[in-house]
This record gives sequence, C-alpha cells and structure tokens, in this order.
Amino acid sequence: MDPQTPRDQFPFTNARVARCWRKLLDERLKDLGVTQARWFTMVCLQRGGGGLTQRELAHLMTIENPTLVRLLDSLEEQGLIERRHCKRDRRVRLLYLTNAGERFMSELNERANFLREKMLKGIENNDLEVALRVFERVMENSVNLKNS
Repeated sequence: MDPQTPRDQFPFTNARVARCWRKLLDERLKDLGVTQARWFTMVCLQRGGGGLTQRELAHLMTIENPTLVRLLDSLEEQGLIERRHCKRDRRVRLLYLTNAGERFMSELNERANFLREKMLKGIENNDLEVALRVFERVMENSVNLKNS
C-alpha cells in the first residue's frame, strides 16, 4: 500500500485539528455556559468592530444564516449581544456585543489564548505563517469553487 501523500492527508488532518480545538475549548468554556461556536461568534463581532449585519457576520464565520440565528438568539438570551436597528435603514438590524459581552470576552479570550499556546507549543512562528498562508489559499480556492 502506498503511503498517503500530504494532499491525501490534508483534509483529514485539518478536520481532526479543528475537532480537537473545538472539543478542548468547549471543555474549558463549559462552566461559563459558552461553547466554542458562541465564543467564535463573539470574537467575530468583536473583531468586526460591532455593528455587523447577520449576513456580514455569517460570511465572516463561513456559516449559513439559519445556524447563525440560533447562535445569536442564545447569545442575546444570555445578555451578551444585542440587535439594534440601523440608522440608515430601519429594516436592517446590526449586531453588537453588550457591555456585559465585552467584559465576558476578557475571560473567554484568556481561556482560549491559554489553550492556543498549549496547542502550539514548540511550533515556530515561521511555520505558523506558512500554515496560515496555506489555509488562506485553501479558503480562496473554496470561494472560487462556490462562484464557478
């Protein structure tokens, strides 16, 4: 049997790493009532500067709108995000972290950063830069597949 090439291994290794990250982070956030998916939603809102539409946020997160609606509803019930009407277009609602959500992000990010550093132990920044370039290219190719 031929050994698998890196191209053969890539999708499976990528999926395993993503599942491992999600599982470990879920364990570390469980006592706070937050999952990796909710944390990621809040990170995207925080990095987006707030005031994102659902469509913009779904695009950033590369998920479908119905999935996002459930996440947003649960975060809103927890008082971590809010939906506000857009001043330019009252039909549009913009998403923001609440003050409580901003404060909560400090704890969430601290736990996520700790996990990230443990998982990346012994990996040089140069290697991470190469990996990130590869992932960016894979994402660009994925977008091109959707549009073709």
